[in-house]
Amino acid sequence: MTHKEESSQSGRQAAVSLSDEGQVRDVLADSILGLWDVVNNLTRLKPTRRERFRVTLFGSARIAPGTFSYEETKRCAAELTKLGCDIITGGGPGLMQAANEGAATDPDRSHSIGIRVDLPFEQEVNSFVGQAFEHRTFFTRLQQFVLQSDAFIVAPGGIGTALETLMAWQLLQVQHLVGTPLILVGEMWPGLVEWARASMISADPPLASEEDMNIPQCVKNADVAIAIIREYHSRWADEFGSGSNSEAGNYESSAGTEM
Repeated sequence: MTHKEESSQSGRQAAVSLSDEGQVRDVLADSILGLWDVVNNLTRLKPTRRERFRVTLFGSARIAPGTFSYEETKRCAAELTKLGCDIITGGGPGLMQAANEGAATDPDRSHSIGIRVDLPFEQEVNSFVGQAFEHRTFFTRLQQFVLQSDAFIVAPGGIGTALETLMAWQLLQVQHLVGTPLILVGEMWPGLVEWARASMISADPPLASEEDMNIPQCVKNADVAIAIIREYHSRWADEFGSGSNSEAGNYESSAGTEM
């Protein structure tokens, strides 16, 4: 046997019998962890220039068309579309549909994207989604939101919306996300931030920093959120030289109302 053949055999892992359940589990666990290493490595790759500014809107799946929150969310997305922003949602009903519907008012200027998760009781992708992505787990779905978003707007919502909000908040806290606004719209969110401030900062030792509490921007209505996005979009257009597809200079917001 040549030295080359000996080296090849010594580097080769021994076969594992399917009847050996313990070793089979170890092989599967090692393989899954190895796949996560591959995924984590690939997510390091970032485009040198993003073609379009993308805004993710999170919100309740339970709010019906025609309600105040639905119509305000739709209007917000439509106004962002005028700026040349793509709109990303969870792709489902309620306020997700409202945002996709708003983006669909001008399909030539905006892409309407839905990032779904497979649930046994969930409805299909709403009819206003132009491009849909399907995930089997919340973990990969949340990762796609992070990778594709330049800004987050959070409308009223339940536990799922709170999960998405806290994920973005935590990633901004540890600077895995930088320069990405997290805008919480409406009356329900300041209470969450104040609870975090009162409970975490007052602990001994403090469980968070005071500056962490300033990461979410709580605003009263959609027009304030639009104004903030307009400012960030303008900076992005200046940086990437993409202002040509924006009508930011022509934008005029409607009268301020709350979602």
